[in-house]
Amino acid sequence: MRRYEVTDEQWQLIEPLFPAVAPIGRKRIPPRTALNGVLWILRSGSPWRDLPERYGPWQSIYHHFNSWRRTKVFERILEALQMRLDAEGHIDWDLWCVDGSTIRASRAAAGAGKKGAPKSPGTTHWVARAADSAASSTWLLTVADSPSPRTSRPGRSTKALSSKRS
Repeated sequence: MRRYEVTDEQWQLIEPLFPAVAPIGRKRIPPRTALNGVLWILRSGSPWRDLPERYGPWQSIYHHFNSWRRTKVFERILEALQMRLDAEGHIDWDLWCVDGSTIRASRAAAGAGKKGAPKSPGTTHWVARAADSAASSTWLLTVADSPSPRTSRPGRSTKALSSKRS
């Protein structure tokens, strides 16, 4: 038996839970071989295309994996094994395990820019004037006067065009 493969004892427990292989049509990969291929992928973390040839074409193993997932074969296996372990007294239903691991997100995930990247221009007085804010406005008094980069092309007016309708 190779690494990541199901033993004979394990296979005897779960074999009845797999769908029967149709006797007609082209030769199919045995369910145990397909399951060993799926387990090899899941345990090694490799892409499907890197599946060793001893398990058959990766497309076939991938097809088996998807069909078993759709027909809930893996759920039936888990349920049957849990029932067996519970009957033998190996499951403590009063025990709760909570995963407390965390993964730190990058600064960019929270909307922050990269280090050294140019910052957006600050709010300037022309914004207050464009918004018709009074000079005594509290907001206007808190804004620092700083030049902002020109955003329109030279020679182009940024004033709103007046409509000719009256």
